[in-house]
Amino acid sequence: MEMAEAKSDESRPKRCVLLVNLGSPDAPTPRDVRRYLHQFLMDGRVIDVAWPLRKFIVTCTILPFRAARSAAAYRTIWSSEGSPLVATSKRVQEMVARRVSSPVALAMRYGNPSIADAIARILRGGDIEQIRMIPLYPHYAMSSYESSVAEVKRVIDKMHAPVKLEVIAPFYQDPDYMDALVESAGDRLNGDMDHLLFSYHGLPERHVTKSDPTGGHCLQGDSCCQDASVAHRTCYRHQVLRTTDLFVERAGIPAGRYSVAFQSRLGRDPWLKPATMEELHRLGASHVKNLKVICPAFVTDCLETLEEIEIRGRETFLSAGGERFEMIPCLNDHPRWVDTLVSWCEQEEPQLLPDEQVSGY
Repeated sequence: MEMAEAKSDESRPKRCVLLVNLGSPDAPTPRDVRRYLHQFLMDGRVIDVAWPLRKFIVTCTILPFRAARSAAAYRTIWSSEGSPLVATSKRVQEMVARRVSSPVALAMRYGNPSIADAIARILRGGDIEQIRMIPLYPHYAMSSYESSVAEVKRVIDKMHAPVKLEVIAPFYQDPDYMDALVESAGDRLNGDMDHLLFSYHGLPERHVTKSDPTGGHCLQGDSCCQDASVAHRTCYRHQVLRTTDLFVERAGIPAGRYSVAFQSRLGRDPWLKPATMEELHRLGASHVKNLKVICPAFVTDCLETLEEIEIRGRETFLSAGGERFEMIPCLNDHPRWVDTLVSWCEQEEPQLLPDEQVSGY
């Protein structure tokens, strides 16, 4: 079900909620993965070079080698319900829809259900004057949050839809999100844990500087993420470090018992550091025996958590000398997270992306 109905005892609302997650191939086969990767990597906000060069990079240097490897990786996490990311997202959509007065639709930035199909279904429902978009990314990045907002806006404009788009702002420091994140980790933070590693999705450094509205703040010094700046509104690195600070404060993790790293590097350009696999090896080799890993950039478990961290990350840490490894699951369908989404659906004045930023894409 790609669009769940509102509660039957309510009159038809004027607003529809649109949840948007990243996406997944339709099946763990080289053909389907190739199609998915082509759509993903040809996004100019993912590989941000001129179209002819991007086309050459994707079709000649990435897809011929990566599609089969990625398909094999997807097969290690595929379930009877299909893609874990899509199956969990649909379950969350249905849980939220049962509790709110507005219809709730679900779309994926890449793959299915597509943004275009989801918006077409919303418009066929009639009487919708406003779409409240909830990008399911806690942190701002041009390759995820910005790309999804831009695509929703493009589709609405192309369809000449007479609807107003309002977008929930990045929620990296939202108190309800933070409470849900800590509560979902729960008892896994107790016991004899030696170290907690925060593994965030990585970004090329140029994506961070491109998103800097000042043109001269981000990545310009050791304290740029702590020094107050308007750049923080769109700075991925600042936002993930802020999430980390709030988490360890709420959870009572002592200084020196946690670190931050960035995963999923693609290509040879400089990316945010340190790299997760290098940090896992360092921790295992430095006599950390009992390691927990949490991935707050993802609200839903997916290839990057279940295969990259749970399988390959575990192997890296144990082979370096570690003894016990546990990946803390993402928020998924945790009740506190569902409560948070419901509140964002229902609030009359939630924290929204400024209108000028939405219209600027």
